[in-house]
Amino acid sequence: MSTEDRLRQFAGLVEKWSPRINLVSRADLPHLWTRHVQDSLRLMAVIPAGTDRVIDLGSGAGFPGLVLAIATGIAFELVEADARKAAFLKEAARQTQAPVRVHQARIETLALAPARLITARALAPLDRLVGLAAPLLAQDGICLFPKGRNADLELTAARTLWHMDATRISAPGWGESCIVKVSQIRHVGPD
Repeated sequence: MSTEDRLRQFAGLVEKWSPRINLVSRADLPHLWTRHVQDSLRLMAVIPAGTDRVIDLGSGAGFPGLVLAIATGIAFELVEADARKAAFLKEAARQTQAPVRVHQARIETLALAPARLITARALAPLDRLVGLAAPLLAQDGICLFPKGRNADLELTAARTLWHMDATRISAPGWGESCIVKVSQIRHVGPD
């Protein structure tokens, strides 16, 4: 089965499960491919070469983690606290043969080896997201966080709590969407 076929199979599973466990809003279902799948695939262009393992925080319906695992073949650790969403992720991974491990746990309680790449989409504002990612990020690692129209405001708020290198990545056709690339995270204040 081709990668596109597996991605379409995944999208079909999201459509099927969504009414029961609210994976995406009813209004988003007709735009599932463009608003969620393609938005997740944008991260492929900025995944560092040689990445062999990624932690995806607050995986929810599998955006971007499960989509990227299908598209790249990279092993993803999907972290989702909600038992129903974790069950969906396990079944979707099984059916699409995606290289993922699903962890049903709160991010704050997770004990995983640090990764060189962490992703999260629509989980939390950047100031909180950086705090959740920092303990799981390898020293030379980066975070890739898709953000919308409030990205600049979120960056400003995050910089009051965190020292970090942050780059806003966008492209023609993305509208107000961007990817915030974060590295070298340190908490503001005494070390």
